[in-house]
Amino acid sequence: MDLSSNNTVKNLEAAFGGESMANRKYLFFAEVTSQLGMNELSKVFKETANQETQHAFAHFRLLHPELVVNDPSTLTDEQKKQIAARCLELAIEGETYEYTTMYPEFTEQAKIDRDSDAVAEFSEQEAESKEHAAIFRKAASNFGFLTSIEHHHADQYTEALNSLDGETAAPKTAGNKWICRQCSMIYDPTFGDPDSGIAAGTAFEEIPDTWVCPICGATKKSFVPYQEYVAA
Repeated sequence: MDLSSNNTVKNLEAAFGGESMANRKYLFFAEVTSQLGMNELSKVFKETANQETQHAFAHFRLLHPELVVNDPSTLTDEQKKQIAARCLELAIEGETYEYTTMYPEFTEQAKIDRDSDAVAEFSEQEAESKEHAAIFRKAASNFGFLTSIEHHHADQYTEALNSLDGETAAPKTAGNKWICRQCSMIYDPTFGDPDSGIAAGTAFEEIPDTWVCPICGATKKSFVPYQEYVAA
């Protein structure tokens, strides 16, 4: 399917959101009617919720064809790793948006409206979203899905260790890569960020200011030139 149209993407995202919301709403209705002893009606809500889930899945597959798995047996270990890594990236992106932008804004509005219950709810969800993002980042690290980030961290530790031993730090050179100060994600113009609409070959300076880190959601201003070690 051609997703070159921004309107089509927006419509698919809206449809995915609507179907997902319907799923959770019907499951809530199922719980309520079950508590009321209306088991048959509760069953109807549950069955409909499952159908809404499949509708949402269909929309999401169109939005992210890179995650569609038709026959796992045909995939290499590296391909499986890339798919799993992408799932974690999207999860981190979503949770980071929630605790850095969405819930803080909702909380401030609830304070203006003097709705203490909403303030408490949004604040609690903000904390949970931050915790979830950390869990996903830890999982990505544990499974080795953030290779470039881990290499950067390893270089930092090596440099610190050499410094303690009195050794001269290895020379570095600034290339055309940029690194996120929040999560250490490295932007490489060779690959770009196709999922965010940034084509391969796009220099960091040419990326729109509205672009955010695909890992943690930090703004473009959070990136600094990445200095790589020069091979001896």
